[in-house]
Amino acid sequence: MELLHSGKVRDVYADGDDLILVASDRISIYDVVLPTPVPDKGRLLTALSLWWFEQLADLVPNHVVSATDVPAEFAGRAIRCRRLEMVPVECVARGYLTGGGLAEYERTGAVSGVALPRGLVEASILPEPIFTPSTKAPKGEHDEPITYQQVVDKVGAETAARLRQITLDIYCRGAELAADRGILVADTKIELGWAADGTLVLGDEVLTSDSSRFWPAESYQPGRTQFSYDKQYVRDWATGGGWDKRPPAPEVPAEVIEATRARYVEVYEKLTGRAWS
Repeated sequence: MELLHSGKVRDVYADGDDLILVASDRISIYDVVLPTPVPDKGRLLTALSLWWFEQLADLVPNHVVSATDVPAEFAGRAIRCRRLEMVPVECVARGYLTGGGLAEYERTGAVSGVALPRGLVEASILPEPIFTPSTKAPKGEHDEPITYQQVVDKVGAETAARLRQITLDIYCRGAELAADRGILVADTKIELGWAADGTLVLGDEVLTSDSSRFWPAESYQPGRTQFSYDKQYVRDWATGGGWDKRPPAPEVPAEVIEATRARYVEVYEKLTGRAWS
């Protein structure tokens, strides 16, 4: 195998006509990789993505060739995938207002050019889910929000419409299934790419704790920060300590790592109904 790319969390290898996508235990916040890994994180992300790929298969084809035909050293954390020509846009859907979307709304009254009602607060539910794309920044740089028209300018009107519809379809299906299990999906980011036959295909990961914000429905209350089953806990710890979001990132204390791993495990079990071992 040949290492093609080492990203913030995943490593991509070429293996014949296929790719081997390996999820590491690295954790990144604000597009910076932290020096302290989260044990089992790669396996949890892989297992949850595979579960979601099954739930979404009727909405959009995905890149999975096999979850078992992978090198032994990567077993459990790797997927054999089709090669895709990735779309140069981060596809994001939001059903609630938080994070960068909230900051943009407070400045402009809109998110990625989508005007929103006045008076929304942290964690407000939106009137309907919205497509809020962003740039796909190189490693070490930050993704920046862009408007739908900018997506049209990048990929054309037809492809932009398909990206928006697929993203919203995935968000709505994911939010519905998660709600049945007591989880709110505040937002999610997906990656899409073109297969060799011209099909638009879902790649990378989907609806995981790294690509989404998950909140427990039972404690949801707009106007305040929510408990999150994702890496928001690490973001809050890092910014609370005065880190300026630029490398080098600080070492993460063991108790923060343990609490983060517990959240990844808990949301995996709640969503899939499977015990983590």
